[in-house]
Amino acid sequence: MTPEAVIFDIGNVLIEWQPERYYDAVIGEERRKEMFANVDLHGMNDRVDLGENFTDVIYETAEVYSDFRDEIRMWHDKWIHLASPAIDHSVRLLRALRVKGVPVFALTNFGIESFDYAETQYPFLGEFDKRYISGHMGVIKPDPKIYEMLEQDCGVAPEALLFADDRDDNIAMARSRGWQAHLFETPQGWADELVTKGMLTKAEAA
Repeated sequence: MTPEAVIFDIGNVLIEWQPERYYDAVIGEERRKEMFANVDLHGMNDRVDLGENFTDVIYETAEVYSDFRDEIRMWHDKWIHLASPAIDHSVRLLRALRVKGVPVFALTNFGIESFDYAETQYPFLGEFDKRYISGHMGVIKPDPKIYEMLEQDCGVAPEALLFADDRDDNIAMARSRGWQAHLFETPQGWADELVTKGMLTKAEAA
């Protein structure tokens, strides 16, 4: 069936999220690998995405792993450099859908304070019809509860939702709930999917 609403993940769909790339450029690959081997930085970030305070979580972690204190604090102090740049083609797709009157939602693992900050840097984050942000919801993908919460709120049947996300586990959970879903690898691939689904013309998806 033709989807009635489109859902965008944000990290690596609308904004590049590559912490390892940032650290390689700033502290070097060897030091970065040592830090990531000793500190569960993505687990730390999950705590933020679950709603814990952005500054407190990162600064507390930096004190626990004091050998990497300065580098861990960069996750907070230089956060916008980890979450950049915007994926311009994806932003155009978001806006093209909205011009056509298609409801567009965000479903994202994102902290409360970090999202507020990101919105000051990326105005398109304010352009969704509805935003489902894990920090405010207290649950992260791929937990089925966050999908259920969206379903209960959005007013669209699961089978009429089309979801783009860059992670296999998040896509698998969406499909298990009856959603239409696209594993995001490139913005052109996502554009092609929207054309195939009848949401946009090729010209609109360019």
